[in-house]
Amino acid sequence: MKGLFKKESTSAQDRREKPRVNAPQGTRVLIIDDSTTIQAVLKRLLLQNGYEVIEALDAEKGLELARQTAPHLIFLDIILPGMNGFAALRLLRRDIVTKETPIIMMSGNEQATEQFYAQRIGADDFMKKPFSRAELFARIERRLDVNLIPRRTAQPPAPDEPTGPIG
Repeated sequence: MKGLFKKESTSAQDRREKPRVNAPQGTRVLIIDDSTTIQAVLKRLLLQNGYEVIEALDAEKGLELARQTAPHLIFLDIILPGMNGFAALRLLRRDIVTKETPIIMMSGNEQATEQFYAQRIGADDFMKKPFSRAELFARIERRLDVNLIPRRTAQPPAPDEPTGPIG
C-alpha cells in the first residue's frame, strides 16, 4: 500500500486537525471494487475507524452481499468485470433492502466519470480515483444523520469536488 498516499494539501491538513466524525462502531460498509489495492486501502482506513467492512470483487457478488448483510453504506466502482456499476446501482435502488442505502460511486476512468454525471441514476456521491483519506472521510461524514448513521440525501454530488491521491 506504500505509495498510494501523496502529501495532502494545506486544506486537507487543516481538515485532519479537525476532529473526525465517525459513524457508530460496527457500522457496515460494503466495498464493491475489482481492485484488491483499493479494497485493501479502504478496508484498512475504515477498520481503523471502527467500521465493519464487507468486500466484493464484482457486482454480482456485491449485490448478493448487500441483500444478505444490509450495509449502512456502499462504495461501488463503476468499471467492474461482468455487470458494471451503473447496472448494479439500478438494481440496488430497486431492492427493498438497499433502496435507501447511501451509495458512493468510484472510478478512475474519465469517461465513466462523465457518464456518471450525465446519467445521475441514484448514487448519493462520487469519488474520482485517486482520492485522499481526508476526502474519503469527508464524503462519509456528509452521509451521516444526527444519529451518525449513514443516510441518503436529497442533494446530488457536486461535479467539481476536489480529489486527492488514493487509488
